[in-house]
Amino acid sequence: MLSKSNEIFPWNPNAISGKNPAILKNYVNGEWKKSKQFKDVINPLNGSPFIKMPDTQEDEIKPFLEELKRCPKYGLHNPYYNPRRYRMYGDICRDMARYLRSDAGNKFFTELINLVMPKGLEQCKGEVDCVAAFLETFSGNGVRNLAVGQTTPGDYSGHEPRDYRWPFGPVAVITPFNFPLEIMALQLMGALFMGNKPVLKQASTTSIVAEAFVRLLLHCGMPKDDMLFIHCSGSVMEKLVSAKNKDNEFIVKLIQFTGGSDVAKKLLKITEGRAKIEDAGFDWKILGPDVPSYTRSYAEVVAICDKDAYAASGQKCSAQSILFIHENWGQEERFRAELYSLALKRNLGDLSIGPVLTWTNKQIQEHIAKLLKINGAFLFFGGKPLIGHKIPSCYGAYEPTAVFVPLCEIMPNFKIVTTEVFGPVQVVTSWSTKEDLDLILKMCDRMGNHLTAAIVDDDPSFINYIVGRTVNGTTYAGLLAPTTGAPEWHHFGPCGHPGGAIIGTPKGIIQTWSQERTIISKHAKSLDSFDF
Repeated sequence: MLSKSNEIFPWNPNAISGKNPAILKNYVNGEWKKSKQFKDVINPLNGSPFIKMPDTQEDEIKPFLEELKRCPKYGLHNPYYNPRRYRMYGDICRDMARYLRSDAGNKFFTELINLVMPKGLEQCKGEVDCVAAFLETFSGNGVRNLAVGQTTPGDYSGHEPRDYRWPFGPVAVITPFNFPLEIMALQLMGALFMGNKPVLKQASTTSIVAEAFVRLLLHCGMPKDDMLFIHCSGSVMEKLVSAKNKDNEFIVKLIQFTGGSDVAKKLLKITEGRAKIEDAGFDWKILGPDVPSYTRSYAEVVAICDKDAYAASGQKCSAQSILFIHENWGQEERFRAELYSLALKRNLGDLSIGPVLTWTNKQIQEHIAKLLKINGAFLFFGGKPLIGHKIPSCYGAYEPTAVFVPLCEIMPNFKIVTTEVFGPVQVVTSWSTKEDLDLILKMCDRMGNHLTAAIVDDDPSFINYIVGRTVNGTTYAGLLAPTTGAPEWHHFGPCGHPGGAIIGTPKGIIQTWSQERTIISKHAKSLDSFDF
């Protein structure tokens, strides 16, 4: 029997307001607890305070650290210790998936996401459906199968190495605002599946979604001491993950971080490399010379380009940041006109364009101005703030924008051109020759982060030429290739960095949340025969 939402959560998304704020709590030592002080989270659509989030301070993290210290390095379960818990988490996944598939559960999380990350109900519902599918995948024996090992024949009978996947023990999961349910749920569950004890921190603007998910986990049977959850600033979390015990060892053995590149680099430094990163990316798309003759196919490619650049107001780590358009597409004529016509349809009414939570209008305008100072650059379309709204000035509110920069000017202005705007702004350029393409590939190689990419063409030789000379971790190829679209069933993560974290798939969970351990049997007595 599925529970009603009001039996699991202390707040209703439709009832949260300035007059009736949601009061959040930390979770530590198996209890929900308040902090000494709270911080107001404001409604991104009108600026009114509507959530009171614990503003946990450095002098309040001791209980979290003490609880993490009690978790041994061998974790809460492994193939030899408490193996029954693998199946337990399979059952938990089953019950959580049922709730998220129910009308009440799907509606609750869709509305809660939309409340704090306004990006349209369809996109919010997509997160809920994705997480439900993920949980269904690991129901039953799905979690147990993540810990599958292997054996290799030894030198003689009775000699045999057996490989196992082992947890790290106490770990941390730090997740962003843009996919407040999907990224957090997939990484948190991966940590729990493999036997780790995680402390979870979500971006402050959307941490109510993470708290709701933890409450659902507990309701569906997660043991109360399996994890911790903290609302706090980045600086406080930095203190927590860099804390050491009396033997000068890090208490948190592994940090998985999804977010900005600058923070990722800092975490890698302060934790001496004990971090796995899925950071931002300046993601590229190349439109090849193979232009479809059918109007419908042409329009589909344009529609995908619009969605990649401007869905969720460009606030996706996989958003299309730069578009290389072959001259066959008629970039200054048909392609430009069709892309702009789609961008014009985006509006605040259906939140197909909405608040930008990490860039202000001033910052966006300053960046566009720098791009337009480049020789030969011009405004492809857009370039103005949105009007007629109540979005607070601490957030951005900008119309879909594209700035054209000549290909020959990108390398001399590489830093500014490849600055990622976490908002509805992209760079476009054109190319025509083999020499142009090789220059583009040099640009792609020079980029600092290699998350997603798209090669739009139906010629296998063209696709292979580019794939073989690039490294982006998730690369879509084909006429309808996007840069965005990270379901739970295929690999999603960066390439080009040894600390890259993967999300969602069984292989990704194994690689991110467990480590290799080999037990070698070496008996003194030969087992080739038995003497009766």
